[in-house]
Amino acid sequence: MLKISTHKNEKKVSGDSRAAFAELYEQFMPKIYRYITFRIRDENMAQDLTATVFEKAFTKFDGFNPQKAAFSTWIFTIARNTVIDHYRIYGKHEEVVPNVETKTTANFPSPEEEVIQAENTRKLRTFITQLNKREQEAIILKYSNGMSNREIAQILNLTESNVGSILCRTVGKLRKNFVEWQHE
Repeated sequence: MLKISTHKNEKKVSGDSRAAFAELYEQFMPKIYRYITFRIRDENMAQDLTATVFEKAFTKFDGFNPQKAAFSTWIFTIARNTVIDHYRIYGKHEEVVPNVETKTTANFPSPEEEVIQAENTRKLRTFITQLNKREQEAIILKYSNGMSNREIAQILNLTESNVGSILCRTVGKLRKNFVEWQHE
């Protein structure tokens, strides 16, 4: 376990702990930022909240217990609570799933394929915004960040089987919406 010592109300991190935290930051910062950008439309605010998450994690690092949860679960819980606090403080309604960049392959798609992909992405975002908050979070954590059902369960304070059921039903809803949309 990494340790942070306190001295006169000031957090001091040993060289080893500082290096370990830096490695964790490098590993998890892109994932946390991606999670937050799915929850916050304003890119600058998403960057600020990502920094806030890691500031909180750094100052509370001595409270992290790997016996209780994996670091990924701990940091995503901090991120989730930071986003919830943001909306609570500013009294805004949460907007999920901003513009999502699609992955490109080495072969460049034709203009027609780009238009079709852009329309599919737009519809997917629309369909995801119609889901309830729990379904949205489960889908974002699973498919944007590749988390396991166990990790999602810990973050959302659900059972692993409940997460599996939510994901199964939610993917089914999204699939049904796509099929209906394509047959309109």
